Amino acid sequence: MIRAFAHHLPKSNEGLSAFHRDLKPKIDAVQAAGRAQISSPAVQALAALIDADAIVRMFTVEMIRQAIELPQSPDQPAVKDVDDLLSALDLITTLAPAYNVNKNLRNTFPMSSLFGYMMMTPAGESIFRNRSFNDAIQKILQEWCAYLNSGASTSVLNTDADGWLSRPAVKEFQLDDFIHDPNLPHWGWTSYNDFFHRQIKPKKRPVASPGDPKVIVSANDGNLVSIARGVQRVDEFWLKGEPFSLVDMLDHSQYTDLFVGGDVVQVFLSGGNYHRWHSPIDGTVRDARIVNGLMFSDAESAGWDPSGVLSEGYYAAVNTRGVVFIESDDPVIGMVCVIPIGITEISSVTIEVAIGHKLAKGDELGYFSYGGSSLCLVFKQGAINAFTMGDPPPKPVTDPTSGPAVEVNAQIAIAN
Repeated sequence: MIRAFAHHLPKSNEGLSAFHRDLKPKIDAVQAAGRAQISSPAVQALAALIDADAIVRMFTVEMIRQAIELPQSPDQPAVKDVDDLLSALDLITTLAPAYNVNKNLRNTFPMSSLFGYMMMTPAGESIFRNRSFNDAIQKILQEWCAYLNSGASTSVLNTDADGWLSRPAVKEFQLDDFIHDPNLPHWGWTSYNDFFHRQIKPKKRPVASPGDPKVIVSANDGNLVSIARGVQRVDEFWLKGEPFSLVDMLDHSQYTDLFVGGDVVQVFLSGGNYHRWHSPIDGTVRDARIVNGLMFSDAESAGWDPSGVLSEGYYAAVNTRGVVFIESDDPVIGMVCVIPIGITEISSVTIEVAIGHKLAKGDELGYFSYGGSSLCLVFKQGAINAFTMGDPPPKPVTDPTSGPAVEVNAQIAIAN
């Protein structure tokens, strides 16, 4: 099981410092031309918000200042003021991440490398929960996602030393398991996101017991983070134990009460995992929609977490996510909810099914575009007899890849 990119920052502080050293002269070049040279409409909109909203401006200025003063701050941080931040965001919206065989120096999540320490400051914790600021950042991420969906982003899909098709990358990310054609330009992938949520060869993820509806399968690849039984309708999801709060996770859905007292399974996806998700059961789609939420906000109870990966339960309640309700023909299983959750970076969730669709176990539901992610499965009380994927890591979870590895379409539970 691939565990690269388990955390969104480089594995060494030197890697983060190198990112900032490389970014600084590029920022200076933009700064020399002034704000008028910022090309991103979304970044221009953020600049206007900071100018117009005194509270947003206060927290943004303080967030940058507090991050510089952190003892863990990179040498020569690239962002020293608001104009630096705007220039950096403008640059990143036309940047496709490059591969680096040295994991200590690998900066494949530039937004996390930019915001990682800022979001851990008191001012950062406040501003990243501010809806106006969050919405402005979301529009920047959507603009970046559009770039990563474009042909221009294929510049990093090559066999050079820093290319995602180099021999070390092919081996590390097991690219031979995925559908591609080495005879085509960029091996057939038409954009960086097309490569990121690449299709896996079906034989690599066979559906467990396709004729047995009692066998529940994993919706995604990743590592088990938690299994919670007897979940409450409303709970204090922001606390250290990260209890699941159904009404918040399910966005006040009409189906929420069906799951009270039921079970939640959460799995973390690292950047190197297969990023498409599939149906865990046979059934009919009753609802499928996107819930817009936060992206760079952590639970303060998690403590120091600049990588943004130690607040998994919190993300399930507040982050941008999908909710896909699937009803089994088996009344014991009943309704199941699949919740793909965006974490940092793009936080882009694409749902490919709609209300009324009939699904077979293992059918594809949707995918994540570039960025970190997590996924929850929610079952009603009495649906699950036993979970079969092993025990989750003890809480607090200090490494979301430390739990048992799971693969999409593999058995994870037996229904009653």
